[in-house]
Amino acid sequence: MTPPKPRLPEPGDVVELTVGEVANGGWCVARTDAGPVVFVRHALPGERVRAVITQTTSRFARADAAQILDASADRIPPPCPYARPGGCGGCDWQHAALPAQRALKAAVIGQQLRRIAGIDRDVTVEPMPGDETGLGWRTRVKFAVTRGGAAGLRRHRSHEVMEIGDCLIAHPLVETAAVTGRRWPGAASVEVAVAPGSGERALVVSGRKAAGHDPAHLRQRAAGRDWRVSATGFWQVHPAAADTLAAAVLDALRPRPGDVALDVYCGAGLFAGVLADAVGPSGTVIGIEADAAAVPDARHNLRGTPWARVYRGDAAALLERSAREGATLAVVDPPRTGLDRKVVDLLSGPGQLRRIAYVSCDPATLARDIGVFGASGWELEALRAFDAFPMTHHVECLATLTRDW
Repeated sequence: MTPPKPRLPEPGDVVELTVGEVANGGWCVARTDAGPVVFVRHALPGERVRAVITQTTSRFARADAAQILDASADRIPPPCPYARPGGCGGCDWQHAALPAQRALKAAVIGQQLRRIAGIDRDVTVEPMPGDETGLGWRTRVKFAVTRGGAAGLRRHRSHEVMEIGDCLIAHPLVETAAVTGRRWPGAASVEVAVAPGSGERALVVSGRKAAGHDPAHLRQRAAGRDWRVSATGFWQVHPAAADTLAAAVLDALRPRPGDVALDVYCGAGLFAGVLADAVGPSGTVIGIEADAAAVPDARHNLRGTPWARVYRGDAAALLERSAREGATLAVVDPPRTGLDRKVVDLLSGPGQLRRIAYVSCDPATLARDIGVFGASGWELEALRAFDAFPMTHHVECLATLTRDW
C-alpha cells in the first residue's frame, strides 16, 4: 500500500525546522518533512526553530521563526522592539551580531557569484568607518501615512502601516524631525532626508492634500568638499558611504592625468567629480544621467572642472552615439535592476576601455552582469563589499573589471 503523501504546509501552520544556509533577501533556507523549501525570516543558520508559515506557493513557502528552540551563538536580542515576526519590514538581521550580519552578507554575495556568474571568490564585507553599533545611520527615511494621518513604517511584505516610536537605524537628524509624533492629514507619505555634514534637513510630503519640500537641495559632504543634491535625489544613505565609495572607485580605476573616464548613471556627479580631479585638465570626464533633477545638480557640482561634462538621456543611446569614444576608464552605478544588456555590450565592444568599476547594491544583478562581461573577455580583478546598510540584508559592492587586448 502506498503511504499517503505528506500534507503541504499552509499559511498559519506551525512547523519545526532546522535552518540551513542564508539566502538572498534576508531569509534562511529550511525544509519541512513534506519536502518544499521554506524561506525563514528571523532565524540564523544552524538554529532549530518553531516557525509560522506566512505564505505558500507551488514551489516554496515563507515563514517567520516565532520560537527559537536551539539558538545560534551569533544571536542577540534585537535592539528595536519592532524588528520581530509580524513587525516592521525595514530590518532583516537585528537578531544577529554585527560580525555575523557581515558574514551572512558575504555568504550571499559568494552564492550569487557562483550560481549566476560561475565564479568562486572569497568575500569580506567591510564595516563603514565609525560604525560600531549599526544604528543611527540612515539619512533618508520614507514614512507611510495611515488614512487617519499617523506616520509609521510598513510591515514586512505588506501595505499595512505600523505606527512606531523611534526608528533605531534612522540618523539622529531624522529622528529630531519627530515625524511619527505628529499627524499628517491628507498625506500619503512623509520622507525625511538629512545631510549630516551640513546639518541640513528636508521634509518631502506627498499626497492629494499635502505636497512640498523645504529646502529644495541639501549640501552633502564627501571627498573633501560639498555636493549639491536635490532633496528628492539619490545620495548614499549611510553617512560614510559616499566618502568610502569615492575612494574605492579611485583605487579600482587608477586614473592617470589625460585619461578619458565615463561615469554612467552619474547622479549628482560624485564619481565624475573625483575622477575629474584625478585626470586633470588634460583628461576628460563624461557623465551620463537620465534623471531630470540630478543632471542640474551634477553640472553645478562639476562647474569648477570644465573638462567634465554631463549629458542627460538614456545611457545606451548616449553610449551608442559617441559618449564612449576614446574612453579608457568607466564607473557604472546602476539602479538595483542592474545594467541594461545594451549598455554592457557597448562597454564591452572594441575601444580603449581598460578598467570598469561597477558599483552595485544588488548581488544578484551584479553577478549576472559580471557573467555577461566575462563572456566578452572581461575578468573580475577584485571585489569589495561594504556594510552600508547595517541591520538589513542590503550590501554595497564594488567590482573591478579589466581586460587585455
